[in-house]
Amino acid sequence: MTLALLLHCFALLVTQLGGRAVGRVWTPPLSPWRWLQPQGPGSTEYTSRLHMCKMCWRDTTLDHFSWAPPPEGITTYKQRYFVCDKFWHKGGSSGSNKGPIFFYLGNEADVTLYLNNTGLMWESAEEFGALLVFAEHRYYGESKPYSGSKLQHNMQYLTAEQAMADYAELLRELKSELKAVASPVIGFGGSYGGMLAAWMRMKYPHVLAGSVAASAPIWAFPGEEPPVDPGAFAKVVTRDATPAGGAPQACAGNLRTAWQQLKDGGGSERGRGQIRRAMQLCPAASLTSTDEVDELAQWAQNAFDYLAMGDFPYPSGYMLNGQGELPAYPMRTACQPLSKEGLTGPALLEGLRQAVGTFYNFSGQLHCYNYSEGPNPETDDDSNFWEYQACTEMVMPFSRNGVDDMFWQQPWDLKAFAQQCKKAWGVTPRPYWAQDKWVLQNYCTLPCHAACRRLLYDQYASSYVLCSCVSQ
Repeated sequence: MTLALLLHCFALLVTQLGGRAVGRVWTPPLSPWRWLQPQGPGSTEYTSRLHMCKMCWRDTTLDHFSWAPPPEGITTYKQRYFVCDKFWHKGGSSGSNKGPIFFYLGNEADVTLYLNNTGLMWESAEEFGALLVFAEHRYYGESKPYSGSKLQHNMQYLTAEQAMADYAELLRELKSELKAVASPVIGFGGSYGGMLAAWMRMKYPHVLAGSVAASAPIWAFPGEEPPVDPGAFAKVVTRDATPAGGAPQACAGNLRTAWQQLKDGGGSERGRGQIRRAMQLCPAASLTSTDEVDELAQWAQNAFDYLAMGDFPYPSGYMLNGQGELPAYPMRTACQPLSKEGLTGPALLEGLRQAVGTFYNFSGQLHCYNYSEGPNPETDDDSNFWEYQACTEMVMPFSRNGVDDMFWQQPWDLKAFAQQCKKAWGVTPRPYWAQDKWVLQNYCTLPCHAACRRLLYDQYASSYVLCSCVSQ
């Protein structure tokens, strides 16, 4: 591979997984993809990467697009980023001929998660003599503009546009500081980070010479032609729970039955009592109405979305924000309690409980479940902030029908979605903002070399760009 290839690779789709779930407004996550090291997170190389980098902070402009004074007069916030120069070719004594800069555009989680998992950057850095920089996305990880409850009352600065402006500002300052003005910058990102990498290459071509945008669903918005398939995500989740994904034959069918059993039992006090006992709900987890049974079902459904997105062939803590570890092929593990054909009654719900416990009880220490809680606070926080983004400009249609997938009827309803967003955040979604703001359908008219594979395990594969391919 040559640097010239990377400079022309505006959308390199080389990964196998894309995809988070929230309680109030349903929006699947946009976090993981398979750039992970094949030996998994237990390796020495994986655990030592953070120590190969220098943690830095900078005063970042809070609002790049308005002259109006922000609340409380706060005009900057502390943004975290990491600089890793082990492989960087620093040039001669005059500092000339420095190597390129590989820049990770942080997305919706703590940036150390990406630093430790983005193997492609580390593997390529030595070959190209590149400096690695990992920048944290505003409002995530430790790069929060406000503290405590003030943060959720000042969410208006959480946008993709503001984040990209942060990155442009950071790169200008960093290149000047390192006397590397002539060094080309290649952006890297996956999922939402891949969307940022693609969009920033379009909007800031003088900053990024190229970008590697993996599993980046930039065609997942309303208004596309041909239209996005809202059910594509759930279809791929379901595939992981079938023999095609290595799971037992009965798993998906038993899950379809389980959702119906929850619905049927949720209509009576006696039925809800049976559900409570079978699912081992905690005393604090109220289950006194059909609405609460629906919330329980949504919570259980979310677990399968996460398990599918983190269905790596080795143990990994990626889906848990590094706060625990899922087993290798966790969907197969989750399907084992549902492997017997024709499960019904308490046995079926107990199987469902054990299945979702693969995710929610990854530690094996929980004795009961609260369906208002995720697996850990870090995952809950990220889901919360992504929910805000989904309710503003990241409006991606999702649906399920219980026929082409293993769930139940959940049609995409923009009006209902907008009402939920208004109630949760006081905002009204802009469903066509991405269509109006970004170059989308003409993306492949850009010069592009892409190493392509048909990604059957990627929930977002139907919504990202596959340009004309070069054989690999």
